Amino acid sequence: MNDQAQRLRQLVDDKTEYIPQQNAGQPMQAMSTQGTRVLAVTSGKGGVGKTNLTVNLAIALGMAGQRVLVIDADLGMANVDVVLGSMSKKHLLNLLDNQTELEDVLMQGPYGVNYISGGSGIEKAADFTYEERQLLMQKLAGCGRLADIILIDTGAGLGKNVMDFVLAADEVLLVTTPEPTALTDAYAVMKAYSMYAVNKNIKLVVNRVYDEAESREVVAKLQQTSHRFLNMPIDCLGYIFEDSAVMRSVRKQTPFLAAQPGCTAARCIQGLANSMLYGSKMTVKRGWAGFLQQIFNFTR
Repeated sequence: MNDQAQRLRQLVDDKTEYIPQQNAGQPMQAMSTQGTRVLAVTSGKGGVGKTNLTVNLAIALGMAGQRVLVIDADLGMANVDVVLGSMSKKHLLNLLDNQTELEDVLMQGPYGVNYISGGSGIEKAADFTYEERQLLMQKLAGCGRLADIILIDTGAGLGKNVMDFVLAADEVLLVTTPEPTALTDAYAVMKAYSMYAVNKNIKLVVNRVYDEAESREVVAKLQQTSHRFLNMPIDCLGYIFEDSAVMRSVRKQTPFLAAQPGCTAARCIQGLANSMLYGSKMTVKRGWAGFLQQIFNFTR
C-alpha cells in the first residue's frame, strides 16, 4: 500500500503518463484468451457517483498492470473530463464525421487514464440511426487492441442509448446508493436488463455506505427482489464508504485515488479492482481513523 500511495502521489505532482507495475498474480478473466473485457458502469439515477467510481477504478486497474480505456458514453455531459480535470477537443460523436478517426478522439489523460470523451453541451445526443451505429462500430473496433479492460461510463436511467451500451457489454456494474429512490431506479435497470440481456452478467456496487452492514442490507433487498420478481441472480462486487475526501477531490477536479490514496474511499476502490481481477472478496473496514474522519471532517 505504501508503494501504491507513493506512485499515486507522483501522478498528482506531474500528471505524467503512468507506467503500471505488473502484479505477481494473473487476473482470472482479464488475462484470458477471450480478449478485452468490456464493462458498462451504469445506474438507475444520476448523482450516485457512477463516473467518479469509473475514473478511480480505471486508475486502480492501471496500477494492477492492466491497460484500461474509459469511454464516456454519457453523451453531452463530459463528466469524465470533469473528474480528471482535463479537456478534450474531440468527443465520441465526432466519430460520425467521415474525416475523424479513432486516434483523433482518443485522449491520453492524466493519472494514466486513457479515455474518449462524451462531449459537453453537444446538440446531437439522441438515438443513433442504423448507419450511425455501423460507422461508430467500425471506428471503435480498434479499441480492443488498445486495452485489456474497457470501462464504459453510461448515462443514467433507461434511455435507448444507455441500454444499448449496457446490453452490448460483457459485464455490467450497477451503481446505487442506499437511498430509496436510488434503489427503486436500480431495480428498474435490473428489470430491463433481465428482459433484454441475452447473457446476463450484472453486479452491484453500493456507494456511500456508512458501514459494511448497510451494504449487505442494500444488496439483500435487491437480491431478494430480483429473485422473486425477475428470476435473475445478481451478485455484489463491493461497496464504497461515505468519505469526505471524495467531495473535496471532486471540487478540485482530481480523482480521490490520486489526491488522497490512503483515504477510506480509495481503499474501497482498490478492493473493487482486486475483486474484478482476482475474484477476491472485498473486506475493507472503515477502521478507527475512518470513524473519526466521518465524525469530525465530513462537512469540511
